[in-house]
Amino acid sequence: MRHSDLLPYGGTGTELHAAPIEVAGHTMGPDSLLRYLQIKVHHLVREPDWDRIHVVGGYDRGAVISRLEKTGKLFNVERPAAEVHGHKLIIKAFPGVDYVHHYALIIATYLAMTGRAADIVTYRLPDPAACRAAVEPLDLHLDGDLVIVGWGLHHLAPPDGVWTRGPGYAWQRALVHGRRVVYLGFLHSIWGDVAGRVVTRLAELGARDVVYVGKVGALTPEIEPNTWLATGNHSLVGGTPVVWDDAFDGFAVASPGVRTGGHVTSPSILLEDRAWLARHAGHAFVDPEIGPMGAAARRAGIRFGYLHVISNNLARHYAADLSNERHSDVLQRRTILIDRVRTIITGHLAAHST
Repeated sequence: MRHSDLLPYGGTGTELHAAPIEVAGHTMGPDSLLRYLQIKVHHLVREPDWDRIHVVGGYDRGAVISRLEKTGKLFNVERPAAEVHGHKLIIKAFPGVDYVHHYALIIATYLAMTGRAADIVTYRLPDPAACRAAVEPLDLHLDGDLVIVGWGLHHLAPPDGVWTRGPGYAWQRALVHGRRVVYLGFLHSIWGDVAGRVVTRLAELGARDVVYVGKVGALTPEIEPNTWLATGNHSLVGGTPVVWDDAFDGFAVASPGVRTGGHVTSPSILLEDRAWLARHAGHAFVDPEIGPMGAAARRAGIRFGYLHVISNNLARHYAADLSNERHSDVLQRRTILIDRVRTIITGHLAAHST
C-alpha cells in the first residue's frame, strides 16, 4: 500500500513494509533481543494509537528527541528523532540505506514482540544524493593525517585536549610520536554504508590513514565477549570479498590480546539469525561498518585499519551481549580493552616514527 501523503519525506520513491523477524531463530535469543529492542526504539513508538509508523532518512534534531538517548557519553548519543502527524509517526534516521532499514526492522520486531500489529511499519530508503549530502558538513583540514574514528575516543585522545565541535561531530588534534593524529567522533550513528561515506569524505579532505575503533560480534563460540580485541584487513561485503591496505601494517595482528580472521559485513543485527550464522561459518567477526569503510578506503587509495572490542558472541550464549552493554562489569572490562587499544595505536606510531 502506498501513502502519497508521506512522499515529501524523500527517498527512492518506493515505500516498503518492514516485516518483523522470526524471533525464535535469532542468535540473540528472545529475552536478550527484546531488551536490545527496548533500548533502541523511540519512546513515542511505545504509544499505542499509531495508524502508521514510517522510517525515513533525515537528520533532524528539531524533531522530537527520544527520551531513551544515552547520557554520559561524548559521542554516538543521538538516535532517530520523530515527527507526529495526527495518527502517523515519522521516524527520521540519519540518512543511510542500512540504518533506515535496520531501524525499521527494530520497530517492526519490537511491535510484534510486544503483541502489537507490526504491519503499520513502512520505510523509504534515502537516495544516493541525500546520503552523500549528509556527510558533506564534515569539514576538516587534513594533510596526510591519521584519523581515528569511532568509540572510546575520550580514552584514546589526550585528556587535556580540547574538542572542537562541528555539525554532528567533534574532533581534536594531537602529535603522537611525531605523527599528526586527528580524533573524530560523531554525535549520531555512522551505521553501515554511512561509515563508508565518512571514509570517502575524509580521503577527500586529505586523510592518509583512517583507523576505526568500535565493537564486533564473534562468530566462533570460544571467544568470550569483552576479553579480546579484533583486527584484520578483509571483509565479505554483500557476498564479495574486499581487501584493503592495513593502516597498522600488521602491528595490531601481532599484538597480545588481539584476534584476527575473516570479517563479514551485516547491514542489521536483526538479520543475524541461525541460518545467517550457518552461511558464514568459517568467518570470525561481524559488524555493519568495517566492510564499507575498508572498501571506501581502497577506492580512495588510502589505508584503513580497525581495532575493535569483541562485544558479543553469536555462536554461543554468554552473559554479556548487546542487550546489557551498560552494566558496570561490562564497562569495566571494556575500559581495560580500550586502554589496550591506545597502547597498540601509540606503539604502532612509535615503531613507524621518523
